[in-house]
Amino acid sequence: MPDIAERAHNIAQLRALARRRLPRAIWEFVERGTEDDLLIGRNVSALQALNLLPRTLRDVSSRSARTTLFGRSQPLPLVIAPTGVADLMWHRGERAIARAAAAAGIPFTQTTSSTTAFAEIAKVASAGHWMQMYLWERRDLSWQVVDAARDHGADVLVLTVDTPLWPLREFNRRAGMSNPVRPNARLVGDFLRRPGWLASVIGRYMLEGGLPQFANYPAEVGGRVTGKVARVTNSASVDWKDVEALRRRWPGKLVVKGLLHPEDARLAVEHGVDGIAVSNHGGRNFDSSPPAIAALPAVVDAVAGRATVLFDSGVRRGADVIKALALGADAVMVGRATLYGCAAAGERGAAHALSLLANEIDVAMAMLGIAALDELNRDFVSPAI
Repeated sequence: MPDIAERAHNIAQLRALARRRLPRAIWEFVERGTEDDLLIGRNVSALQALNLLPRTLRDVSSRSARTTLFGRSQPLPLVIAPTGVADLMWHRGERAIARAAAAAGIPFTQTTSSTTAFAEIAKVASAGHWMQMYLWERRDLSWQVVDAARDHGADVLVLTVDTPLWPLREFNRRAGMSNPVRPNARLVGDFLRRPGWLASVIGRYMLEGGLPQFANYPAEVGGRVTGKVARVTNSASVDWKDVEALRRRWPGKLVVKGLLHPEDARLAVEHGVDGIAVSNHGGRNFDSSPPAIAALPAVVDAVAGRATVLFDSGVRRGADVIKALALGADAVMVGRATLYGCAAAGERGAAHALSLLANEIDVAMAMLGIAALDELNRDFVSPAI
């Protein structure tokens, strides 16, 4: 079989390979949104609707996409976004993506619902180990996760705040998919239609002693990704007092992810956060939210340089990264791109996804007439005609 680099020349082709390999339920868990499933497409189309306005006759023979994020220099303005099902994309998929991120010199964000222990990711996430979390109804359980992330040397804590309730992911319910996974006839039939995936992922886990566990949940609620666990629930009561409590508890850098309103960005700065991730959860939470790129400029203006601004949701091309940076983001989080790559070819696929984006960023810089990312500003961006 040809190498992944010969089979996929862009993220869209990696996506197609992932879709062919994965069971429908797993694929839709990654790919589909909520309600009428509109926002995921709107995230992408809103980025596509922006033009980049090149400058010409500039010496761009030497270019660098290097940036500094929270005091760490890195060769690309990218961060791996938190995604919770990488170990179902590929056997030990979380480690695969973390290794690909480290090889590319960019941070990897581990989720609270990760099925890989903090200590294991810490061994491979050498270019930055970030930890994502929600605040649960029982805050004492959340604080246990915070303390464990600190004890294992996480660099940055990412608090996701856009999920007060479980979203209306109707596609997942129709396919029999949930988190944790509950075995049912629809799901089993779906899995059996992808024997290659079933053998290489689920089969290998079973040979190793069983299916993955939520490795970093407190012992009181931990369990396997299948079967019954004492489920923790996101809390609809989370407010700025909780951010204050987390700020007091967490000694490292703190990012709040899921802000779209400029007033929330101002409040976040006032409450001592170090970074804000402008995100609509990749279109997976609330179908009536605006495309994240539409919200970015106002948030950047509200922050006014007082915190790092990250962008997330809809990135499929290196030019999308450049657009977000030109509108004021300091770096961009990517999630689905490396999930596609991992599902298609494991670590090699995830690394290839990052290589594709890196090359597209470099080409876009040359075409725009810039040699360094700090030359970007809003003058380079114009709406499509």
